[in-house]
Amino acid sequence: MRTVVRRAVLLAVPALCALASCGIPTTGVVEAGGPAGGVVPTIRVYFVADDTLVAIPRRTAAPVDVESAMEVLFQGPTGSERAKRLATLLPRPGLLPTAVPAPSATDGALEAPREAVAADLVEVVARGDRVSIELSPAVGELPGLAVDQLVCTALGAQRVAVPGAEPLPVTVTGPDGRPAKGTGASCSDG
Repeated sequence: MRTVVRRAVLLAVPALCALASCGIPTTGVVEAGGPAGGVVPTIRVYFVADDTLVAIPRRTAAPVDVESAMEVLFQGPTGSERAKRLATLLPRPGLLPTAVPAPSATDGALEAPREAVAADLVEVVARGDRVSIELSPAVGELPGLAVDQLVCTALGAQRVAVPGAEPLPVTVTGPDGRPAKGTGASCSDG
């Protein structure tokens, strides 16, 4: 019996060695680009379809915060999203008139007008116990559902930025300093 076991072992060792080598040469470190970047953050921006808010996931390269979420929101729906009847009740920054060009300090020539961006329309102020979105006069008065687009997107950005934490309350202040109408009660997760 011992002879049979000994022969089996003697035959198995070379077979295992052949299988282990299997003809693949060893290599050193192979340079193949940069390090893994991890998960690309996804935020939810809120657009409108049939007088209802709809959460739309958007990937963003920027660190997730309320300011970056506002930038993405004010870009509006993509062409394919518009084809699905998604819209925004917020003004598009590039479509707003920009300020009158000011004389250049260097040569007295007028500077070319620049395209407006979301930062020209809203200012996000994070205070210790709340987030305030302050609207510029260029925005004008917004309907309640447009205010909810802002509030829901800000709440969603906070949830991504600090997972597990309760988001801070969000208020939207009109250009006149009064709170804008809108509660954020119509926020959904999509």
